[in-house]
Amino acid sequence: MHSQPSKARWWILALLFLITTNNYLDRIVLGILSPVILDDLHFTKLEYGYVNAAFQGAYAVGFLMMGWVIDRMGTRKGYAIAITMWSLAAGLHSLSRSFVQLGFWRAMLGLGESGNFPAAIKAVTEWFPKKERAFATGIFNAGTNVATMIGPPVFVWMNYHFGWRTCFFITATSGLVCLLAWWLFYRLPRDHKMVNAGELAIIESDVDERVERKMTWGQALGYRQTYGFAFAKFFADPVWWFYLTWLTLYFKEARGLSLEQIGWALPVIYLMADFGSVAGGWVSGFLIGRGWPVGKARKFTMGAFAACMPIAATAVAVKETWLAIALISLATAAHQGWSANLYTTVSDVFPKSAVASVTGIGGFFGGIGGVIFTALLPGYLVMHFGYYPLFVMMGGFHVIAWTFVHIYLGDMKKLTDEPAV
Repeated sequence: MHSQPSKARWWILALLFLITTNNYLDRIVLGILSPVILDDLHFTKLEYGYVNAAFQGAYAVGFLMMGWVIDRMGTRKGYAIAITMWSLAAGLHSLSRSFVQLGFWRAMLGLGESGNFPAAIKAVTEWFPKKERAFATGIFNAGTNVATMIGPPVFVWMNYHFGWRTCFFITATSGLVCLLAWWLFYRLPRDHKMVNAGELAIIESDVDERVERKMTWGQALGYRQTYGFAFAKFFADPVWWFYLTWLTLYFKEARGLSLEQIGWALPVIYLMADFGSVAGGWVSGFLIGRGWPVGKARKFTMGAFAACMPIAATAVAVKETWLAIALISLATAAHQGWSANLYTTVSDVFPKSAVASVTGIGGFFGGIGGVIFTALLPGYLVMHFGYYPLFVMMGGFHVIAWTFVHIYLGDMKKLTDEPAV
């Protein structure tokens, strides 16, 4: 009698969820406590913008570097390097005495944090079969929304009792705890003591992945599929960053909400994003389980979420604030469902040796899109035209991104031939 398959991959997934949550908690401390920090360090909003630009620029460039490092050194070592970098950088924020010092540590944080998604996606690729990968990605990606929900009240309370510098020390410490857990627990499935033959058979059930050729970072640039993923990230990622960074101002300026009312609205919006992240991964996995080809299941699911975005963008035009909150919740949920599938297309198409590299290339494109459409353009548009053009633009970006996925990623079958860009 065969023993029941072990469940080690789900423990790995829980660890990825915790690390991703820590990753986002580190990055949102500054935004939440910015009024206190600006007052304490005596710098202007313009200088605060420079500090944020330092993070976004380093984050984008870091994707290229960290993806290459993780594929070259392996998931265990590469992720450990990234966690160490961002945890130390987070803790050193507390020593800042000027916006220049804060901007430097912010850039170091961005370089380290850029390793999270390439490493986590590669770990999911190593531990889950294709039919479970989008669901697994949706689970760990939900950590970003959990951090956004629990972070504001926790950091406000911590600042009140201990000061803003201590907040950075505490998140740095939690990051080092995550590092220890990762280093002790993570191994490849065949080397892991908790994995039995039954679970290993599930993990290695994809026939087209049993023998894979090696692919370098440079070779990945020769495939059109790389650019399909990258341009999809370029257009879709700014939408998430827009909702993440401009909602508070929108609710305050355009809707006249108080900070207390905004504090009620945001957790609702990001709770819905959590549901979207998990549901998006489940839907495509369900369709694959029902016999759909992988590419068709991914594109159908992503197309459905992309179609939600123009509807969600009408939030800017409705009179009722509760309806605007509901529509924006639809947008964040649809984006996270989309992302759970888009990230998974990399492991569908590329060999495991290139997953982190391609994810990093896409992350770089997404970061550049974020700088253009979230950091540079919105301020000008809001100043001269209000929020309407921004919402309309964000409502159409996923449709453009889906078109790139459809044309350049094709049927999403595993690459076995030579590149044809």
